[in-house]
Amino acid sequence: MAVASAFALVAGTAAAASAAPDPGAVASAAEARVEPVAWTPCNPDPTKPDPGIYDCAVYPVPLDYDNPSGEKIGIAMMRRRAADPAKRIGSLFLNPGGPGGSGYLWATTTRFGKDVQDRFDLVGFDPRGVARSNPLKCFTTDEEAAAVFDRQVGVPVTKAEVDATLDATEDYTDACSRNAGPLIEHMSTENVVRDLDRMRRAVGDKQLSFAGFSYGTLIGSTYANMYPDKVRAVIIDGNVDPNLRLHNGLEYDRQRAAGFELALDEFLKRCKAAGAPRCAFGEGDTRARFDALRDHLRTSPVTLPGGTTVTLSSFTSQVANALYAQSRQAPLAKSLQALDEAIAQQGAPSLVAPKAAADDAKALAVTVPSALREALPETPYSADDSYYGVNCQDKPYPSNPRVFANLARSWEKESPTFGRYQAFDAPACASWPAPARDAERYSGPWNRRTANPVMVIGNLYDPATQYKFAERMQRQLGSAVLVTVDVVEHCAVGRSAALGKLVTSYLVDQTVPAPGQVLKPDVEAFPPVS
Repeated sequence: MAVASAFALVAGTAAAASAAPDPGAVASAAEARVEPVAWTPCNPDPTKPDPGIYDCAVYPVPLDYDNPSGEKIGIAMMRRRAADPAKRIGSLFLNPGGPGGSGYLWATTTRFGKDVQDRFDLVGFDPRGVARSNPLKCFTTDEEAAAVFDRQVGVPVTKAEVDATLDATEDYTDACSRNAGPLIEHMSTENVVRDLDRMRRAVGDKQLSFAGFSYGTLIGSTYANMYPDKVRAVIIDGNVDPNLRLHNGLEYDRQRAAGFELALDEFLKRCKAAGAPRCAFGEGDTRARFDALRDHLRTSPVTLPGGTTVTLSSFTSQVANALYAQSRQAPLAKSLQALDEAIAQQGAPSLVAPKAAADDAKALAVTVPSALREALPETPYSADDSYYGVNCQDKPYPSNPRVFANLARSWEKESPTFGRYQAFDAPACASWPAPARDAERYSGPWNRRTANPVMVIGNLYDPATQYKFAERMQRQLGSAVLVTVDVVEHCAVGRSAALGKLVTSYLVDQTVPAPGQVLKPDVEAFPPVS
């Protein structure tokens, strides 16, 4: 990338503060003068000709907002300049979620229509601790990281798997204690929001225009309550339940597992309705067939021709990953059908599964990482640890890691595919060096009246942030309207032309959508076979 890595911390140690900010004090200090962003022309993809419409910068923000004149860290930013400068409204800041998702290249996104690109500078940024913005690092090399992560099992079932996973997790948080430095104490969403407001002032905008996706909805809703008078247009798509997330991490995760189950059930119903060949897994009772595959893998991993092995962990992570996007769901159906055939072939050696089917099943043998780790690849440790850096500061959890193992047994009874999977997402927070109970974090109130209404978008069958979360978000905010999309997918902007019109009108003209709208995506997961 044509931007220098964000500058490192200077010497010193910052102490964490546990008190939530006073919104009135925050608002009164909101327009304190800050240095403007020093933009430099850059090319998002140096392997291609420079389009000449992008600029990059590293913007300094305080490590610790209780000591604003102290140590600084750098936030890597990229902007796509408004195509029609004469009609420019301002900047549209973007966050893709995670936490830990790199938003830097989101300045190049095509999720927004021409009118938005004409009238706004699209500004992507890596939040503090993420990728190019002083990445939070728990290891010094990839080899050190692998020695820990390779001992963890995504969906541990046996006592040996559970014990090994929890032991490796404690080694992980020990490494974070040794290596992460003072930044680990200042990774909460409250700090990200303070950075965002500082950037808003630094680009010269009187109010904020923002689009946040998934975890980015927590950034947007927190901003709306810390700086309610500075909200111009805030879109939050794929919503968390902010109050639950900031007060009970375990219950939030339990309900998140239930959301994955709802999305999976709808995927299987729609697959059955489409039937084969539109959905390769569409013959017979899709629910019973899927459950049989999962239960088989619980005790018996499947070795495919060529030697690759499908495990319960890899299977579950791939199913979860496919539910995030409609475009992955027809391929998932092919993989499920192929795995079914491979198991049948193992039970009856006279049956030979087609090579194409065996190749489709291989996709289920690759475990998708549960955390986003997106630092620059030329570093000795080519990842970052911002996912836990943020989650463990925002979401309160018990300090006993065995709690997660005990809950896994009960969660999988109500969420058979994803209960255990979700229970083992957060054990690191039990021993995290800077946990939520000691953190500077905003935990409410969530109902402050904003200068302009917030646009909340929820998919009926969103796996990662179930639809009930979007409904709660709309109710918790002081002024918000909910738009619904009937789709199995995580987040919706860019997937529906009808939604795109509402988004454009909201951003450009500040026209608030009529409540109660239920829209359709532009394409189906299982389109008719021509």
